[in-house]
Amino acid sequence: MTPPELVGVAEVPGGPPLRLFRRGADFMIVLDRNELMSTRMSGSEAALGTMTCARLVDRPDPHLLIGGYGMGFTLRAALARLGPAASVTVTELAPDVIAWARAPMAALTAGCLEDPRVRLEIGDVGETIRTARGAFDAILLDVDNGPDGLTRPANDGLYAAAGLTAARAALRPGGVLAIWSAGPDPAFARRLAQAGFAVDEVRVRARDNGKGATHVIWFGRRG
Repeated sequence: MTPPELVGVAEVPGGPPLRLFRRGADFMIVLDRNELMSTRMSGSEAALGTMTCARLVDRPDPHLLIGGYGMGFTLRAALARLGPAASVTVTELAPDVIAWARAPMAALTAGCLEDPRVRLEIGDVGETIRTARGAFDAILLDVDNGPDGLTRPANDGLYAAAGLTAARAALRPGGVLAIWSAGPDPAFARRLAQAGFAVDEVRVRARDNGKGATHVIWFGRRG
């Protein structure tokens, strides 16, 4: 098999760098030796957007916050299901990830960052959450490997009790906190419930065809 080509390196504030590889038409984002995401396994990231929007059908103009652009699977899936009056704030920590989206992965990005419903922020989604009060109908987090942080230690604060309390305050009544994870975490699920969310844990496959590894998405509904 042809070895992958290194396309670029993205510096991550407070964490090790990410590397973008390409093999043929496929792209992979890698941290050390861990493949964080790839174009071959996008099903669960897209499901994060699709399933969240399905929980917002009673809101004609919802405002979503997406933490972590990645390869844009969640954003594109959400935009495909949102109406023209919706709005999406995307907060990405690493500027180089957005540069990848607009250059080597431009065909995959398909103009989603230029959609008039989208507002892009470069920064820490945790800070966006902490400074918001009742601003969002949904917060979608895919900034790490899940509650068991991998990319940077500061991400752990998003999943701690204080981070979940801040997320609840940033949501409008009945809003949804959606969190992607590479695997189950019973302690985190309990912590989410203790923070005042009605919790729905969903298992999803990594691939669009329903195959591959099983990932987890938690949906926490604010009362």
